[in-house]
Amino acid sequence: MHWRSWDLNLKTRLIGETLFHTLFWMYFPFITLYFSAAFGKHVAGMLMSVPPLLGILGNLTGGFLADRIGRRPVMLMGAFLQSGMFALFACSLSPWTDYLAFIGIGVGGSLYSPASSAMVADLTTDKDRRLVFATFVTATNIGAVFGPALGSIFFFHYRSGLLWTCTLVTLLYAVAILFIVKETLPARAMREGEPTGFASALKEQWRNYGVIFRDRAFATYIVAGILVTIAFMQLDLYLAVYVKEFVPTQALIAVSGWSVSLTSAEVFGLILGLNGLMFVLGSVPVTKWFERWSDRDMFILSALLFGMGMFLVGLTTNVWLLLCFMIVLTVGEVLRSPVAQGFVSKYAPEEARGRYMGASSLQFSIGRFLAPLTVILSEWLPPSGVFGFIFLCTIVSAVLYVKLFRIIPARYADVG
Repeated sequence: MHWRSWDLNLKTRLIGETLFHTLFWMYFPFITLYFSAAFGKHVAGMLMSVPPLLGILGNLTGGFLADRIGRRPVMLMGAFLQSGMFALFACSLSPWTDYLAFIGIGVGGSLYSPASSAMVADLTTDKDRRLVFATFVTATNIGAVFGPALGSIFFFHYRSGLLWTCTLVTLLYAVAILFIVKETLPARAMREGEPTGFASALKEQWRNYGVIFRDRAFATYIVAGILVTIAFMQLDLYLAVYVKEFVPTQALIAVSGWSVSLTSAEVFGLILGLNGLMFVLGSVPVTKWFERWSDRDMFILSALLFGMGMFLVGLTTNVWLLLCFMIVLTVGEVLRSPVAQGFVSKYAPEEARGRYMGASSLQFSIGRFLAPLTVILSEWLPPSGVFGFIFLCTIVSAVLYVKLFRIIPARYADVG
């Protein structure tokens, strides 16, 4: 499915989300430093634990509303909320209003995300869905690669201008959704979503999610996703600790008495840069190369490649071997994202895609919450033990994916 043949809804959102994610990565990596300076490290640490919890509620609520009132209204709600909160942050009335604005930006994104993913599923066929999701993943990672480098300048020296730019971009994007993007909620879901009182709607929301979480196959998918997310998060957690403590300053290139040496911090920056670059350049090609593979095999291969790559990283301190093993684990990481979103799109009933997308986000929220356990384990275990634990998480995840595709109900037998 070539980009030029995409629905206008998808084209508009791809452009908007690429711009937004670039701006997001210009401020997000530095926000903890900002609040640490304002409140102190201890208070900032506690404050930063709140947004992920609110994000869980936002995702679940956004998924429910996307199935009830439509994808477009929820996306508008999230985009306008983000724009307003960016404006509040730009005014910077006090550190506490800045913090509340930051929370509001996160809640807006949490509301938006399930509706956005559900709309992609509504507008694509099973055959094209992986490639479309891979393109959106590429857009996200363009921001992740270039945003922090730009943000290191703009956030600290031109913060107000950066935040007003974020305000303008999200406002323009919300207006584009309002005038260009059309509703894609299936007609059957519209008929089922008759308006009721707030209390009734709240009860219905939790009843619907109760049904989803009692779904044995979907619960298995969530647990497998939590384990693999714990592993993926180590790129920003234990891997940084390992490189800092165990990888010495060394020559990257040495020719005839001339050499280029890297400190441990520079080695870490190099391998993360390679990871980000491969994500940007490799998401679409890798998805095409493996388009004939089943979801089952892609999930298993992704988990095992990433886990094996991380385990091998723990066996060396040589920069070139670290780069080679980073390629292995990044291929595993790249394989997963479009397949995961595509799987939920196929597995979820058409009229409940938003709710399933919202529920699926729990694997990332819970995985991110548990991931710092590896740093605690490193107090008692050597690097090989910690990396072995990470590999074990991915192996168990792969086993659960095998189990998942054995217990998927007959009506979803075509999934994977």
